[in-house]
Amino acid sequence: VLLTMKATVIATFFGMFLICTYAAKEATKKMKKAKLYVPQIDCDVKAGKIINPEFIAKCPPGCQDVKYRVYGTDIYASFSSVCNAAIHSGIIDNTGGKILVQKVAGHSGYRGSFSNGVRSLSLPRWRESFLVSEGKPRKGVTYPSTLEYSSSSKSTAVKSGNDRVTVPTGDAVRKVYQASPVLTPATQMATTTPTPTTTTTDPSTTMPKPTTTPATTRTTTVAAAAKTRPGLHRVRDIAFRGTSTSASNRNILRPNTGIQRQEPVATFQRAASSPAHLAMETDSWKPGLSLFDTGFSSKEELNPKPLESISQGNPNCKVDLSFLMDGSWSIGKRRFQLQKQFLGNVAQALGIGSAGPLMGIVQYGDDPSTEFILKTYANSKDLRNAIEKIPQKGGLSNVGKALSFVNKNFFSDANGNRGGAPNVVVVIVDGWPTDRVEEASRLARESGINIFFVTIEAAAESEKQNIIEPNFVDKAVCRTNGFYSINVPSWFSLHKVVQPLVKRVCDTDRLVCSKTCLNSADIGFVIDGSSSVGTSNFRTVLQFVANISKEFEISDTDTRIGAIQYTYEQRLEFSFDKYSTKQDVLSAIKRISYWSGGTSTGAAISYASEQLFSKSKPNKRKIMILITDGRSYDDVRVPAMAAHQNGVIAYSIGVAWAAQDELEAIATDPDKEHSFFVDEFDNLYRFVNQLIQNICTEFNSQPRN
Repeated sequence: VLLTMKATVIATFFGMFLICTYAAKEATKKMKKAKLYVPQIDCDVKAGKIINPEFIAKCPPGCQDVKYRVYGTDIYASFSSVCNAAIHSGIIDNTGGKILVQKVAGHSGYRGSFSNGVRSLSLPRWRESFLVSEGKPRKGVTYPSTLEYSSSSKSTAVKSGNDRVTVPTGDAVRKVYQASPVLTPATQMATTTPTPTTTTTDPSTTMPKPTTTPATTRTTTVAAAAKTRPGLHRVRDIAFRGTSTSASNRNILRPNTGIQRQEPVATFQRAASSPAHLAMETDSWKPGLSLFDTGFSSKEELNPKPLESISQGNPNCKVDLSFLMDGSWSIGKRRFQLQKQFLGNVAQALGIGSAGPLMGIVQYGDDPSTEFILKTYANSKDLRNAIEKIPQKGGLSNVGKALSFVNKNFFSDANGNRGGAPNVVVVIVDGWPTDRVEEASRLARESGINIFFVTIEAAAESEKQNIIEPNFVDKAVCRTNGFYSINVPSWFSLHKVVQPLVKRVCDTDRLVCSKTCLNSADIGFVIDGSSSVGTSNFRTVLQFVANISKEFEISDTDTRIGAIQYTYEQRLEFSFDKYSTKQDVLSAIKRISYWSGGTSTGAAISYASEQLFSKSKPNKRKIMILITDGRSYDDVRVPAMAAHQNGVIAYSIGVAWAAQDELEAIATDPDKEHSFFVDEFDNLYRFVNQLIQNICTEFNSQPRN
C-alpha cells in the first residue's frame, strides 16, 4: 500500500511538472512573439523637438519635399526633418518606413549635399546632432512606445523609464508619465529598464580611393574614349616640342605610361557620440546663473602634422583653398610642369600658414584624386616642395566629376576645414572640360563653396563645336561679372595672373558664395530700457542679447553686432564697426548701463534705421532684434514699414505687458516666424535657439545666386 501511495504521489508531481514546463514554454513563445510598438512621426517633426535620446519611429509616405529642410550629410543638425534626413541618407525612400534615431553632440560644421533626391543645406555649427540608421533595435536597449516632445513654454516633469527629467512643455504639450516601454526580445526578461544610451564605437568613415587600373586596361579605356569623341582636342604642343612628335596632343590621348602611385586616402572621422542628455545640454543662460557665466567654447584647434616649421601665414587672407589641377594627357608634360610652377608661385604669394590661408590640391583626369589636404602643409616652402613632386595622373579632363568629388569630400573638419574661413576652389583647365560642369558647380556653390576658373588657351572659333558644354565657365561660377574667371591666352602668360588671382581669393568681402546664416549679417539689437523693465530684468535682457550674439561668427568681414537702448529718447550703445571680435562684443554688452524712462518704440526703430542700418555693408543681411516689455507711447507701424522697405529683417520679442498687435506690426512677414512673446523675463533664454533657427532657415530659403 505504501509503495502504491508513493508511486501515485510521484506520478502526480511529475504530471504537474510537465504541465508547468509546457505552460512556461508557451508563455515564453508568446513573449518572444511580442513586437516593439513603433510610434509614428510626421514629416515635419525635427529631431530637436523629440526629447528621447534614442528612439525608433515610423515615417509616413511623402516626406521627400523641399519644405522639410535637412541640414548636414550623414550627421544632421537637430532642427532637420527627421524623416527627410532619413531619405537623404538612403535609410528609407519616399514611401516611408521605420528608422532608428540617435542623438549625438553638436558639430562645428554641417556640409550640405544632394543625395537620394534630397538636397541638404550647410550650416557652420549647431548645438545638437543626430544619426539615422535602419529601424532595427540594438541589443540591450529599450525603446519607448511613446515619444516625448518639447515646446517653448513652461517646464513639466516627465517620467521616462525610471528617471524623472524636466522638459519644456506648453499648452499643447501634456504631462507625459511614460509607461514602461514594450520590451524587445533581447531585453524582455530584464527586471529593470535600462536608460537608452548612445555608444557609437568610433564611427569613422573613410573616403573611397579612386580605383587604379592596370596599364593595359587603361590603354583600352582611353582609346575607347578617344574614339567616342573624334576631333575633341587639337594639337597644341608644337610651341613646346620643337620638332618632336611624341608628346601629347589634343587629338591623341596617350595611354598610361605605367606609373601607378597610391593616392593618399582622406579620412573623415565622425565625432564620437556622447550620451544624449549631454548632447542636448545647451550653454544658454538660465535663471540663477550670474551674467556671462556660461561663456562660449572655441572651435577645436587643428593639428597639422609636424613640419620643418609652422608659419602663421597672411592674416589678411584667411581662406581654405583647394586647387583642381589638370592632369589630363592633353595638357602634355611641359604644360604640366608649367602648371606646377604656377601653383608653387601662388602658394608663395598667398603666404600659407595656420592663421592665414591653407591650401590643398586635387588632381583630376578620368577620376579625381587628392594630392594633399588643407592641413598637410603649414608653410609655403614645404607646400612648394610637395607641389614640385606631383606626378601627372593622365586621362580625360573630367572637371565636373572633380568638382563633385571636392564638394563631397574635401572641405571636412578631418581635412583641416576651419569653418569660419571661406571655402574656395580654383579650377585650372587646359582648353575645355570633357564632361559637364554646370550641375556639379551649382551643388558646390549651394554648399557655400566659391569657385574660380583659370582657363588657358580657350577653344578657337572653329573648335567650339567640339565643346560638350558651351559657356561652361559662366555656368560654373557664382557671378558672371568676370571676378570669378580668368582666361589666359597662353601657358607662357600664366605667371602673369599669380597676383591677380591671389588678390581675388583673398578678397573675402566679395566671396559671396561662402556666406552662411552665421557670418553674413549686420545684427542690430534695439533694447527697451524703460522704467517698467527694472535693473534686474534689464541684466536678464542683456544676457539674452549676449547668448544670441555668441552664436554668430563675428569679425569685420563676418557678422557684425550693434546695439541701441531706448526710453523716450535713444542712445547708441555701439555701432557695427565698433567691435570686431566676439569677446569685445560680449564685453560691450555687459557694460551697457540701465537707463530708465518712458517707452517710445517707434522713435527707436527710426533711430536704428538711421544710426545702424544705414551704415550696413552692401553684402550684409540687415537684421533688427527688438526687445520690449510694454505698449509704445508712439506709433510703431510707419517706422517699422519704412525699415522693412529698406531691407531690414525685423524680429520682435515681447515680454509681460508688450502689445501683441505692435509686435506683429514691427515684425517682418510672416509674423509667426518673426514675432515672439514670453510672460516673464526669466523665460527669454528659451527663445535663443528658436530665433537663430528661424534666422538660418530664412537665410537658406533665399536664392544663393
